[in-house]
Amino acid sequence: MVVLNRIYTKTGDDGMTSLGNGERRKKYDLRVDAYGTLDEVNAVIGLARLDTAKNALLDGMLARIQNDLFDVEAELCLSEKGPGGAKMTVTDAQVEWLEKQIDLLNAELQPLRSFVLPGGTQTASYLHLARTVCRRGERLMVELRDKDSAGVGEAALKYVNRLSDFLFVAGRHANDKGARDVLWMPGANR
Repeated sequence: MVVLNRIYTKTGDDGMTSLGNGERRKKYDLRVDAYGTLDEVNAVIGLARLDTAKNALLDGMLARIQNDLFDVEAELCLSEKGPGGAKMTVTDAQVEWLEKQIDLLNAELQPLRSFVLPGGTQTASYLHLARTVCRRGERLMVELRDKDSAGVGEAALKYVNRLSDFLFVAGRHANDKGARDVLWMPGANR
């Protein structure tokens, strides 16, 4: 478990940071950028949760996702301390759980007849914002997989890909199950 006695350590004052395995990297390193972007996704999900207390189903899903996102970040950070002291990795079971949640929420939605624009309710808007940041994180993870010999776990990449799908469906669900979706009207303003 993580123990934080001091919040500031001064070890990053030189523009470097430590990975979970102790290796030092520049703060703009692709690996640091990838897990930092997922931290940003997590923060936006936290904003969405400000208004989900009255929707226990969605709030519970988002709470679990926030925790799972830290698992993805720990894997990207090359953390050597997971459950039982093993290296932290994301599992296929976490991906499968996320797929089940997508199916559960999507079953209550009407089929789409156009693309959805971010908007509607405040919660939906935050979930759509989280989705776009998640897609950026996914792009960084793919680049990291291609460039860094330490790589990116297959399950972690799948998880982040499914997460962006979940956030889209959850955004629609938060828009009164799609009734308040803002739909794109192609060429409407020509």
